[in-house]
Amino acid sequence: MIRIVLADDEALLRSALSALLPMKADIEVIAEAADGAEAVEAVREHRPDVLVIDLEMPGTDGLAAVERIRADRPEQAILMLTRHARPGVLRRALKLGVRGFVSKSAHPAAIAAVIETLHAGKRWIDPEISALAVLDDSPLTDRELDVLRETLAGCSVAEIAARLHLAEGTVRNYLSNAMHKTQTRNRREAARYARAREWL
Repeated sequence: MIRIVLADDEALLRSALSALLPMKADIEVIAEAADGAEAVEAVREHRPDVLVIDLEMPGTDGLAAVERIRADRPEQAILMLTRHARPGVLRRALKLGVRGFVSKSAHPAAIAAVIETLHAGKRWIDPEISALAVLDDSPLTDRELDVLRETLAGCSVAEIAARLHLAEGTVRNYLSNAMHKTQTRNRREAARYARAREWL
């Protein structure tokens, strides 16, 4: 029996998967979560074999939740569900230790099969999502994308430095490089430019 925690802010989809996944494989949904913060707590409490988590949720999103979970449980197998797998997001998730990526439109039987694959210690990335990553045309480095992501969240330079464990001067350098590459006038414009092109 594969014990999973299922985290998704869409109640209808979450309840459907909760009902259907056990019918498609030897899976037990031991807890559900409606956002990233609840997912972190559910994993701490229940210690599942696999966490199935939505990428885009209000408040603490999937990536932020994964970062906190992996700090506590570096061995945790994680399957991320997504509708829009931007290349930068895919790279960041893989760096955080996410072992599987599946489209939210996938059939429950396919999602169940991927859960089994991850439980066996393997990786699985939806071919369509993988193709998007290969086609990534962003001129920005991962660190430049990191500081722009924090800028979008409304963080000041000092807050970005603290969150990313960087010196403020280093953050300014990354922001300056990003503005130069995107030919924008300030860091917020650069962040919006990167988001519009789905680099973030």
